[in-house]
Amino acid sequence: MAPGSPRRPRVAVVGHVEWVTFARVRALPAPGEIVRASDTWEEAGGGGGVAAVQLARLAGGCDFFTAAGDRAVARLRELGVTVHPADRPTRRAFTHTDDAGERTITILDPRVVPHGDDPLPWERLADCDAVYFTGGDAAAARAARRARVMVATPRAHEALTGIALDALVLSGSDVDEVTWAEGLDARWTVATGGAEGGRWVGREEDGTWAAAPVPGPPVDAYGCGDTFAAALTLALGYGRALPDALAFAARCGAACLTGRGPYGASLPAP
Repeated sequence: MAPGSPRRPRVAVVGHVEWVTFARVRALPAPGEIVRASDTWEEAGGGGGVAAVQLARLAGGCDFFTAAGDRAVARLRELGVTVHPADRPTRRAFTHTDDAGERTITILDPRVVPHGDDPLPWERLADCDAVYFTGGDAAAARAARRARVMVATPRAHEALTGIALDALVLSGSDVDEVTWAEGLDARWTVATGGAEGGRWVGREEDGTWAAAPVPGPPVDAYGCGDTFAAALTLALGYGRALPDALAFAARCGAACLTGRGPYGASLPAP
């Protein structure tokens, strides 16, 4: 799809969702310390859930193939996502966010992902311009690969063996993600570096990008990386060149930093 086309890309996410309890604290507690939260709330999150919400906002809609319980599914639908869920308990997580805007996440349950034999409308993925894959089994990954563009996180590495990806997005400071990425096949491997921007490695050339200015005081880093991946998926679905797609993704990730939780900030227009 060419840049500037009047039709927005049709996009989807295949992956996981978490039900997250957030606690705002001045600073992370030291060993043995008791701290009081100034704010607490709960939200549907996780890499797949956040990406699906942000894609729904940016593209005007998003199909989300996942495995979750009723509460998370209802919340995602309130946020504008078209959810196709396999009925399983939602994984839970706890997140501290501190006054510097940093987040620290504790996962409470095993990962819950959709499977290719779940009775979901997998055929819809063949009509998608771009799909972001955060989790699922090998059959789910093969269904996602039917989309024109497939972006993925190496955290789903076990399902991605033998899948030719358009882009693989990882945190350059996460040792596990860097290691998992080495065994995967991607046209571009995109490693984010936070305030330092990031670096991408392609089959024919490599490059870097600069971090986008944060358009306001930093509030909460939760979801910034997932928002970056969602925006990159959308931009590649539009057919934009990688440097332009990365610049747009960086602006969206920076904007996310200025809001409470993953959905509190407005994102720039595609």
